[in-house]
Amino acid sequence: MTLRGTFANNSGLIHPPGFYVVGFKMPYAHFYVIFLAFVYVVTVTFNILVIYVIAVTQSLHTPQFMAVCNLAVVDLVLNTSVIPGALKAFVLKDDFVPFGLCLVQMFFYYAFLPLESYALAVLAYDRLIAICFPLHQHLLNNLPVMAVLVGLTWFYCVTISAYSVVIIRRLSFCNSVKVFSYFCDYAPVFRLACNDYSLQWALSSTFSMVNMFGPLALVVLSYTSIIVAIVRMKSVDGRWKALTTCFEHFILVAMFYVPIIVIFTIGLYVRSIDHNQRVLSLSLASCIPPCLNPIVYSLKTQAIKKRCLALLRKIKVSYIGN
Repeated sequence: MTLRGTFANNSGLIHPPGFYVVGFKMPYAHFYVIFLAFVYVVTVTFNILVIYVIAVTQSLHTPQFMAVCNLAVVDLVLNTSVIPGALKAFVLKDDFVPFGLCLVQMFFYYAFLPLESYALAVLAYDRLIAICFPLHQHLLNNLPVMAVLVGLTWFYCVTISAYSVVIIRRLSFCNSVKVFSYFCDYAPVFRLACNDYSLQWALSSTFSMVNMFGPLALVVLSYTSIIVAIVRMKSVDGRWKALTTCFEHFILVAMFYVPIIVIFTIGLYVRSIDHNQRVLSLSLASCIPPCLNPIVYSLKTQAIKKRCLALLRKIKVSYIGN
């Protein structure tokens, strides 16, 4: 594998034209890539459907469905930031990613992965107010409040990701340009540098902890309060109704956090983790939840489900009429 030249910027740092993303070198990798292609098609189809239905249905313009729409947008962008590039590398045998495009991919992935985490926390807040403070719901969880919550999470995640990408440009890459991941992953890239990358390592470690365990703590606190409120309910029907409204969200939280925490813990304490295992685990943990979220949560919500079925019937009638 040859390096397509190198260039130095005005500060004397050495930046290569790009990197070679060396992922999916496992046995039967072609089957896994086909699976990822299927995951991406499902992600795009169902998340766009959810976004469209919420956008065109006036009755769904509520704080709850603003949070649901936010999650769908994050899911769509998160998988779009990595899966098409992975498919290009494997199907077209073109694993070279230009330096600038590598930074762009890194920015979107590390902005929207934590946004996924915060989107789940925002949904937990919505359920907390609805169940624990129903009399104050219009004050504590209206559209302006939800818009501020969503806006703050976007501003924070985008700002941190942008800064993380900017400081990557302070590094010199004068040795290997092989990135052992399935996309331009932050840590595998900065570890290729031939100068000091302690700032990048500290930032990555700190914000990985904050963005993973911070929202998770908010979710746990929300559901602890919800469970206490449910236990105190006198009506059995009321308890069951409250539990069913939270069950799908609990599944989403488990699907996202359990694999990510396992991978993070293994990577932190078992430094000799196999490259193929890391690529497989990380890709599954970050790509599967955005695919399943609209199916497990959004499309099982009765208001969205009814609207989707009505839309499909309309399309069917229009197709038969033509």
